[in-house]
Amino acid sequence: MKKNYYQPVVGLEIHIELGTLSKMFCGCSTDHFNKEPNTICCPVCLGLPGALPVPNEKAINWTIMLGLALGCQVNKESKFDRKNYFYPDLAKGYQISQYDQPLCLQGQTCLKNGKKIGIRRVHLEEDTAKLLHTEINGEKCTLIDFNRSGVPLLEVVTEPDFESADQVDEFLKKLQLIVRYLGISQADMEKGSMRLEPNISIRKNQISNIKNQNEKLKINKELPPYKVEVKNINSFRFVKKAIEYEIKRQTELLEKGETPVQETRGWNENKDMTVSQRSKEEAHDYRYFPEPDIPPMEFDENQILKRWGKSQIGELPDEKIKRFIAEYKLSEYNAEILCQEKSLADYFEQTLKAAKPKNISPDQVANWIINKKPDTTKIKPEDLAKIIADSKTIFIIDDTELGKVVRQVISDNPKAISDYKSGKTAVLGFLIGKVVGLTNPSIDKKLVQNELIRVLTKNT
Repeated sequence: MKKNYYQPVVGLEIHIELGTLSKMFCGCSTDHFNKEPNTICCPVCLGLPGALPVPNEKAINWTIMLGLALGCQVNKESKFDRKNYFYPDLAKGYQISQYDQPLCLQGQTCLKNGKKIGIRRVHLEEDTAKLLHTEINGEKCTLIDFNRSGVPLLEVVTEPDFESADQVDEFLKKLQLIVRYLGISQADMEKGSMRLEPNISIRKNQISNIKNQNEKLKINKELPPYKVEVKNINSFRFVKKAIEYEIKRQTELLEKGETPVQETRGWNENKDMTVSQRSKEEAHDYRYFPEPDIPPMEFDENQILKRWGKSQIGELPDEKIKRFIAEYKLSEYNAEILCQEKSLADYFEQTLKAAKPKNISPDQVANWIINKKPDTTKIKPEDLAKIIADSKTIFIIDDTELGKVVRQVISDNPKAISDYKSGKTAVLGFLIGKVVGLTNPSIDKKLVQNELIRVLTKNT
């Protein structure tokens, strides 16, 4: 087989539970994690006859914010639709979602290597109930918890632009960071508030043999005649392993002359493999139609600029990293670490502001925060600036006093002195520590070392 003969084609569907206080279409709390089953629900959550949905305005606002952060256009006319399918986690037999008029569409973001990833759409829907497969009195059964039913669920759908599991991993971590910067969700995968679904297929890579650029672009747009979706993965590590497993499995089928089945699969983390669940549905299988109980939404340019403009979105992670490098002359590595959490980046700048009169450089503040990891919830930025400043002040001690302390340390540690004289020079660090302990942490360590060596050499 020729090298790079097969090319992975991967697209993503990412579901993110929004951190609103109330659910998408009712006033029930969204705080459902580890709560007593079926205690956070109402007639709307349960889909009872006559219960009418009322959209959560904040969830709509937050969805548009993320769409704009991902370079999307806001749809001037948007609406909710009914996605019809029968499954126990949908009490009313349909999910309120969005189909042909999502809130946001046609966005784009870049990976570190400059590769562009298209964002097909960012839309809003309601989460489903949670199924618990268990055993009661020796019989297998499925229980339903409606606490999660109706929680605002944002979905990001990308174009099939990924060519490796590493690219997917980078994008997902970037997306999670953007979501946290916007403050719309913690996107905590352990709690199920960020769920990942890759769509994976393989095509033959014929591009290397073609010189015409237009022909290359045309082939790049031709998708394989199938795709495999792996559902509800809740870990970056698992989604990477699932993609790598599928690439290997599908490649082996293609080498046999077989076309992989278009289907939905699940990830078995105990066996490190995907397993078949059901044939993959198409959009027409869901019989979408407009939600009759919710009127369409309309937005104009002035409203979009006023409610979701740059002042509302704020500085995003990539922008902050670039600014830290340009403004504070930090290394890319340090800037990225500091910007992994918005609160940490803010703490760094607050400390830097307090440290400026003390002639402390941005690098010194960054290195202290990154390497010493102070408790930023307990130490105020101005206190940390003072700590760093004090650490830079060399403790002055006269030669006579230093000589006394050194002789005392030598007298108190005969074994260490014996080890040093027998050639174990590493013990010198231990002796320096003892002198520092009897004087001041800010004492010049080189001065102490020289005095120790002078006295020890003299007494040998």
